[in-house]
Amino acid sequence: MFNKKKKETPSKSSLMPSTTSHSLNSLVSGTFVEGTINSDSDIRIDGTIKGNLNCKAKVIIGPNGTIEGSVKCSNAVIEGKFSGNISVTNLLHIKESAQIDGDVITGKLIVQEGAAFNVTCKMSGPSSNGILKPNKQSNSIVQQAAKAGSI
Repeated sequence: MFNKKKKETPSKSSLMPSTTSHSLNSLVSGTFVEGTINSDSDIRIDGTIKGNLNCKAKVIIGPNGTIEGSVKCSNAVIEGKFSGNISVTNLLHIKESAQIDGDVITGKLIVQEGAAFNVTCKMSGPSSNGILKPNKQSNSIVQQAAKAGSI
């Protein structure tokens, strides 16, 4: 009567954030974080981090992103600035706009032409427990390529 509307109550599931296998954390441009960040899902950095970033998935440093410190992750794509130590279990992809200084340990490496890549690099293969182990042959190949100007 009188067109009363029932008060709708949202279900519990609609109040909870949706979770997908493609969740992405984001640090937007203009944001500065100092300290340690731990993430189970992908994270994109367009702001600035001074400290440690531990990620079980992919780290993306956007063109305006900057990290000064230590990064440990499964995969990484760098378009911005990085200074410090980075350990990538699988693939590290350095884009042409990237500026990298420090120490790199990675399973696989792609460096695009134009990138500033001033690092000590160790190529490693994953062990059975997922921790990188040095691969002496890969390390010497990278050093030879760097001396020849290929990297």
